[in-house]
Amino acid sequence: MEKRDYYEILGVGRDAGEDDIKSAYRKLAMKYHPDRNPGNSEAEESFKKATEAYEVLKDPRKRQTYDQFGHAGLGQAAGFGGFGGFGGFDLSDALRAFMRDFGGGSIFDDLFGMGPGSTPRRRNRGEDLRIRISLSLEEIAAGVEKTVKVRRMVGCDTCGGSGVAVGSSKKTCPQCKGAGQVRTISRTFLGTVQQVTPCNMCRGAGEIIADACRSCNGDGRVGGSSDVKIKVPPGVAGGNYMTVENMGNAAPNKGEPGDLIVVFEEKNHEIFSRHGDHVICELPISFTTATLGGTVSVPTLNGDESIKIPAGTQPGKVFKLRGKGIPHLHRGGRGDELVQIFVWVPASVEASDRELLRRLARSDSFKPPKPSKSFFEKLRETFGV
Repeated sequence: MEKRDYYEILGVGRDAGEDDIKSAYRKLAMKYHPDRNPGNSEAEESFKKATEAYEVLKDPRKRQTYDQFGHAGLGQAAGFGGFGGFGGFDLSDALRAFMRDFGGGSIFDDLFGMGPGSTPRRRNRGEDLRIRISLSLEEIAAGVEKTVKVRRMVGCDTCGGSGVAVGSSKKTCPQCKGAGQVRTISRTFLGTVQQVTPCNMCRGAGEIIADACRSCNGDGRVGGSSDVKIKVPPGVAGGNYMTVENMGNAAPNKGEPGDLIVVFEEKNHEIFSRHGDHVICELPISFTTATLGGTVSVPTLNGDESIKIPAGTQPGKVFKLRGKGIPHLHRGGRGDELVQIFVWVPASVEASDRELLRRLARSDSFKPPKPSKSFFEKLRETFGV
C-alpha cells in the first residue's frame, strides 16, 4: 500500500484534536465504505488508507511515534499490524476497526437503521487486556518463549456462556424485535433526522434473559485465568508490542473474545547499553596493555571474544565486532558490538611499583605532548576572541 501522509489522507492539520480526527475519518468511511461502492477497488483502497490513518492518529502513542519518525518509526513497533507496520493491513482489518468505533456491519445500518426482525451484524466483543513482559538483552538477541498467567474473564461453564439458567431459554426482545438496535425519527428545521442506537432493553443483544444463570448472573462469563505462551521474536525493543488474538476477556453472551496486548520492556544490563540494533561495551585495559599492545577478552551477548589491542592504543578508541549486536527485527542480519577502550588506573600501588612509575615518568617516552599553537588559534576562531 502506498504510504501517504496520514494527516493528508484524513484532510486534517497536525494539530487536529481527537474529535476532529474521528469526524474526518467518519466522513471518508461513509464515502468509501465497500457497502456503498460494491466492486469498486479504488474506493476499497481509499477506505483502507483512511482507516489505517485513523488507527494511527487516534492513538496518542502511535501518533507520537509517527510524528517523530514517520512510517519508518511505526515499522519498528512490533505487533503493529504485524511486526513491521501496516504492511498487512487489509480490508477485514479496516472493516473491523470501523465496526468497533462506529457500529454496524454495514454502513447502511448506520444510515437508515435495521428493519424489524433483522439480525444485528455486530456481535459483542470482550475487552482487550494489556500486560508487560521484561526481557534481558540476551533474551532479545536470541528470541524467547515465555508462559505467563493472565487473569481474564472466561466463559461460564454452567451455562456454556449463554447467561441463561439450565432449562430456560432466551426470548426475542420485544422492544427492538431482535434487531439489537432501535431507530428514532425526529423533525428539525433541517428536515427529518433518523438515528440508530443500541436497544436499551436488551443492550444490543436482540434477546432478553428471563431466567439468568446464577453462576454468572446472566453475563455468560466469570473471572478466571489462562496460561498464555508468548513467542518473542529476536530483535524487539522496549515499547514494541504484539497482539495475541482472542486471549483478552471473553465477551458476554458468547461474543467475540478481546485480544491480549503484550508490551515489551528491556531490563538494564550491567555490561551493555543498546543503541538501535548495536550494543556498546566499555572495556577497561591496563596502562601496559594500551602501551605495549596485547590480546584481551571481550564479553558479547553470545559469550566472550578475543580482540587484539595494538601498541599505543589511546583511551576512547572504539573496536567494532561485526554481527555481535541485536538481530534486525524480522529481516536478515544483525547489528554490531562497539567496544570502547578506557585505561584503568589503579587506586593504589605497592611501594616498588610506585618507584618504577616514577622512573618511567622521567622518561621522554611517557611525557604527553604539549598543546599546539594551532589548537589555541582554532579556539580563538571558534569563539571570536
